[in-house]
Parts: sequence; C-alpha cells; structure tokens
Amino acid sequence: MELDVAIEDDRWEAAALEALVQAVVPAVLAWHGLPTDIEVSVLGADDARIAELNGDFRGKPQPTNVLSWPAQELAPEGPGGDPLAPEADPDGMIPLGDIALAYETCAREAEAGGLALQDHLTHLVVHGMMHLLGYDHINDADAELMEAREAEILAKLGVKNPYE
Repeated sequence: MELDVAIEDDRWEAAALEALVQAVVPAVLAWHGLPTDIEVSVLGADDARIAELNGDFRGKPQPTNVLSWPAQELAPEGPGGDPLAPEADPDGMIPLGDIALAYETCAREAEAGGLALQDHLTHLVVHGMMHLLGYDHINDADAELMEAREAEILAKLGVKNPYE
C-alpha cells in the first residue's frame, strides 16, 4: 500500500493525520473486498489552498471540507448502481487518486456538530475514498447508496453514523 500524506498547514498534526489515513484506507478497501496494493495521496491543507483547488478543478472558489480526484473513472452508468472495480497499472498497483482536507473547515464543522475532530476526519477520509472508488452523491439514489456504505465502514471504525 502506498499512502502519501503531505502537510501544507502546520495545524495538522502530521503523525496523527498519517495514522488516521493508515487506519481508514485499509478499512475502506477491506469493506469493498479490494486488495491493498493501491496508491492514494492525502493533502492536509488550509481553507485558502482548498478554495484555490476547488476553484481550479470545480469552478467553486471557496473552501470545502474534502476534495477528491479519482485516478480512474469508476462511476456506474445508472443512478444507484455499484461502481466499477478499479484496475491495476502494469506494475500491479491500483492508482486510486488524491484527497485534500481543509483544516479550518474540518475543525469548524466538528465543533459545530459537537464531534471529536478525529471522528469527523475519519468520516471525511472515508468519504474521499468512496469518491475515489466511483461513488457520488449527485442524485438521491447515489447519495443513499454512498451514505449507507460510509455508515457501515464508519461503524467498523467505531464512528457513529454522521447522517443520522
């Protein structure tokens, strides 16, 4: 498993974010029955950097909690369907993509929701991984599927369902 965690904002506790990613990514893969020979990068940034990325890639120049860039197009053809399985590259590794987290937004949301920051970040990394695996929440059927699966994975990680 190749997990690259980069920190651009010193408020992120590098070791804590890396440990969280090292726990969450295998749990998401295990739930899906996927091998661990994957590549994922996670960026711990600030709201300004996330706003810049959000503007560049989504045309929405404001901060958000998590962004993701899938390496493969795995979305199902119809609403509410299962995504396609990711494919390995010639070296046998499965490139999944990149996730970025905004410190201020994540901390603000956790505080506003009365959540432990660790639990909120766990949810957001699961959420980002689900996007890398082809899930989305553009329509109701896809959102219901994605949220239900996130809740199951989070339960295995000891985090309560954020959608209740």
